[in-house]
Amino acid sequence: MNDTVNEKKLKYLEFLHRETANRHHTHSEDTYQYDLLRMGDPKAVQEGMRMFSSDLTGHISDDPLRNYKYLFVASATLASRSAIIGGMDMERAYNISDLYILKMDSLKSIEEVKALHADMIAFYTKEMAALDRAKVYSKPVTLCLDYIYHHLHESIRVTDLALQTGLNGSYLSTLFKKETGQTVSSYILSKRIEAAENMLKFSDFPYAEISSILAFSSQSHFTRVFKQQTGYTPKKYRNTFFQNRPPQVES
Repeated sequence: MNDTVNEKKLKYLEFLHRETANRHHTHSEDTYQYDLLRMGDPKAVQEGMRMFSSDLTGHISDDPLRNYKYLFVASATLASRSAIIGGMDMERAYNISDLYILKMDSLKSIEEVKALHADMIAFYTKEMAALDRAKVYSKPVTLCLDYIYHHLHESIRVTDLALQTGLNGSYLSTLFKKETGQTVSSYILSKRIEAAENMLKFSDFPYAEISSILAFSSQSHFTRVFKQQTGYTPKKYRNTFFQNRPPQVES
């Protein structure tokens, strides 16, 4: 039997956590910051700082500084994976992670590690926000794209976008369609379905939670629209395409 990890040690650790009311973050709590990062939402930085300093982070070393360094490596791994899922070039995502880990390795204090972690989350988030900006759009349409990226988890109306741009809603809709080739509503829906596909492939979020996170009116509405757009129900899509690791480059 493995002397490092065995059932007896696991049960004892579970007992200690129950007795001290100690626990780890839930999967949903732990991945929320990376969902924001993947969508290029600046709130990922604040959420990442909150989670990294939480009392519920894992205890994986008795040395406090080493513990934070281990947690940093774990977070860098998840951040790079989330970026890849969101469309970042795999080699670029891994190189960013490697450079931050190399920098972290030389740090001498917990506060320095925390500051570098915030910087890493911010860097990935900005990169993700810029991914779909490679095309040259007018300022109003760029503002719309930014707003949509940052509010994908909320209800978004043309009037909301009009307020961001100072343009008439009807004119803005025409401009948006001309430059992107899609109506505002179809673009928003495509981004929500894209996010849902990634969550189904790379996470174990319940279908109802995915529906809620992406601002669908109900799980049944989400299921119906998802099938219309992809040809699969969410369950069938997850069963067909689920992956427990980032996609690999084919040789």
